Amino acid sequence: MTVHPGRTRAGQIRHFLDLDRFDTETLRRILDLGAAYKRGDHPFGTHKPLSGRMLAMIFEKPSTRTRVSFETGVKQLGGDAVVLSKGDTQLGRGETIPDTARVLSRYVDAIMIRTDDPRKLAELSEYATVPVINGLTDRTHPCQVMADIMTFEEHRGRLDGKVVAWVGDGNNVAASWIQAAAHFGCAIRLACPPELTPDSGVVAWARERGASVEIGTDPAAAVAGAHLVITDTWVSMGCADGNRHHLLSPYQVNEALMAKADPSALFMHCLPAHRNEEVTDAVMDGPQSVVWDEAENRLHVQKGILSWCLL
Repeated sequence: MTVHPGRTRAGQIRHFLDLDRFDTETLRRILDLGAAYKRGDHPFGTHKPLSGRMLAMIFEKPSTRTRVSFETGVKQLGGDAVVLSKGDTQLGRGETIPDTARVLSRYVDAIMIRTDDPRKLAELSEYATVPVINGLTDRTHPCQVMADIMTFEEHRGRLDGKVVAWVGDGNNVAASWIQAAAHFGCAIRLACPPELTPDSGVVAWARERGASVEIGTDPAAAVAGAHLVITDTWVSMGCADGNRHHLLSPYQVNEALMAKADPSALFMHCLPAHRNEEVTDAVMDGPQSVVWDEAENRLHVQKGILSWCLL
């Protein structure tokens, strides 16, 4: 049976939307592709497998890492990219999202969108006839978590049986980590203020699939014996500060908190970091930190995602 580029064997378009849409084998395949590209291998027999392909990147929320990693990645694979900022499109304003999806599908081979409302992502993918990639929504951030998993496994081996501690806001990255726990066999313990706990639907989905997801308010309890400690900025892009600094100040990741983790524990942060707020310089720049490897691996894992979507 012939499988057409950008489609599954069932003829479905290969969107990369959220980790809960995938089976573990497919996610492992994407990670393996990313690792192969990082080694300098050519898993499709050529170093330019996306020659002639065009990626549209829609940024309703700006980003350093997402912009540079996707644009660099598609070009390294032989393709090219067109970048559309919030002011460059009529998305959801003068033109409906379905119409934007239909038009872009006539011009490009894939669409990456970084937006606020996950309903925009869902509607774009429903009407596009090319793969759509979730570059971030307010609900999830799967590309980041795939890079996180790749980074951990480079340093410490498979996630199976490991304990991941999330400290701070139960945000979109936390949600994708909870989904990942259902696939990769790790337990996840989250310490969040009661006002900033993770999406209950995401938690329920993961637990229904056997994932160990613990949610509490004590950072020390979450981090105790953990193999990976993760945090994120207290005030995300487009989010009003409000009372967040007051709520989250007890959740700073510092040397005393890291000392409660397993001695071999790694520290991650998706960046940009507000140094000496959610994480101290001593941890960010310390020997357990792998934040720069984590940032680099956005490039490699997204090359894997692009290849899976288009080849």
